[in-house]
Amino acid sequence: MTSTGPGGVFARIDQGVLGPPGGRRPPLTVHVGSRVVPLSLEESRRALYGPRRDAALGAAVWRQAVTEARREPRNGDGDGRLLVVWLVLPGLYRNLHRILRLWRQVDRADLEAEAVLAVLAALDAVDPESPDTGGRLIKEAVNRMWAYAKRVTREIPAVDIGALAEARNATAPPEERPSPPEGWELHITPPPRREGLYATLRFAEPRARQGGRRAGTRLPDLMLRARRHEAADLIGTLVLRPAGARR
Repeated sequence: MTSTGPGGVFARIDQGVLGPPGGRRPPLTVHVGSRVVPLSLEESRRALYGPRRDAALGAAVWRQAVTEARREPRNGDGDGRLLVVWLVLPGLYRNLHRILRLWRQVDRADLEAEAVLAVLAALDAVDPESPDTGGRLIKEAVNRMWAYAKRVTREIPAVDIGALAEARNATAPPEERPSPPEGWELHITPPPRREGLYATLRFAEPRARQGGRRAGTRLPDLMLRARRHEAADLIGTLVLRPAGARR
C-alpha cells in the first residue's frame, strides 16, 4: 500500500506544480478568439471550476495545456503533463470521497495513483481541439478509480496464505478416493525427463460388429488405439485397470 494523508499523490502533485510558497510559475498563455490571455495557475483552475466559469476560456485552457504537454519530449522533465494532471484533480474529489465512504478498506493514495495513471494514459488519445477535452480526461480517471475500488473489494484478505492454498488444493489420497462401481482407471507414468509427457492420446470406442453386437470388453480396442509406433520414442507408460483393482 502507498502512504495516505498529506503525503498522498494529489498533495505531492500540488507541491510539484505550485512549488514552494512564494515561488512564481510561468503563466499559461491561452488564445480565446483573437485575444491572447495570460493566466496564472490559480486563474487557470478558476476558469475551469470557479463559480464564474467561461466555457470559451475553459476550452482554451485545456487546449493549451494538453497541446504543450504533448509537445514535451519523452525524456523531458514532464512539467507539462504534470500540469494537465493538476488541472484534472478538482474534477475527481467528489467521486474520490464517495468511493472512500462506500468502501473503507480502499486506500485513498492507491485511488489517487490510479487516477493519475488514467489521466496520463488518456492524454495522448484526447483531441486538444475538442470542447470536451477536460471532461474526457476527468471521466477516464473517475472510471479507473471506480474499477480499481470494485476490484479491491472483491479480494479476500487472508493472514496465512500457505494454509489457504493448502486447503484449496487439498485432495484425498488415492486409497481414500471413491471408486466407480464399474469402468476403468487410467494411470500414466511419464518418463524421467524434466519436460514431462508431451503427446496426444486418443481413445475411440470400437465400431459395432455385425448384428449390432459389440465385443465383450472394450479394453483390447482401447489398448490398440493407445499404442505407439515401434520406431517412435517412448513417451511414457499407460496402464488401464478395472476400477478398484489392486495395483
